[in-house]
Amino acid sequence: MHTFNERLATLRNDIITQGDRVLDIMLRAVESYFDGDREKAAHVIASDEAIDRADVEIERASIPLLSMGMTDEKSIRCVLTIVKVNNELERVADCAVDIAEAVLANSDHPERIPAVFRVMANSVIGMLRDSNRALATGNVDLAQQVLLFDDTVASFKKELMRTAQEQVAAGTLSVHYAFRLLTITKSVERVADHCTNVCEQVIYLHSGLIVRHRPEGWSKPLSPSP
Repeated sequence: MHTFNERLATLRNDIITQGDRVLDIMLRAVESYFDGDREKAAHVIASDEAIDRADVEIERASIPLLSMGMTDEKSIRCVLTIVKVNNELERVADCAVDIAEAVLANSDHPERIPAVFRVMANSVIGMLRDSNRALATGNVDLAQQVLLFDDTVASFKKELMRTAQEQVAAGTLSVHYAFRLLTITKSVERVADHCTNVCEQVIYLHSGLIVRHRPEGWSKPLSPSP
């Protein structure tokens, strides 16, 4: 019979692997939009099935650990963190699918993609990559950096929306494409939100400090618990 620590180690490996899967399809989704690549978009949608299966398997494997009678607070936080991060990763994958479906729904290659959108999308991919690294290594400092970057992504979105409105008014950007761009921008922004949620859980795991729902936003975590 496997011990709690053995099961937890397996579960940690599973969630890290799931993070890698989600990063891969999110990267492919963004690339499919940049390149108008319908084949890559179709691959993203097909890959979501494996992520959904892993999501259910991780959740089912987490429940028995909570019934093993562990009283160590850090161990319990670790299981709870995995459950919550698992949900966030599945939602990131859903955003990737939304982007891919938008690519497939339009047979024409997109108009010239605004440079600020490329910067925003690539920045969010970086946030997702760093969130995975913070989770895998328990790096609270890296998790903090991801949280601090969320405002930058929000600024990118505002700039993008303002630029799109100006271009539509000037007749240099079609209304049809502007709506498509807005839909995909919202999906990318949601990914950034999920990344911050993951990093909040990393901080919670290693410090015991709950930093979500704080009106003042991010504050430096307490020293990690023993």
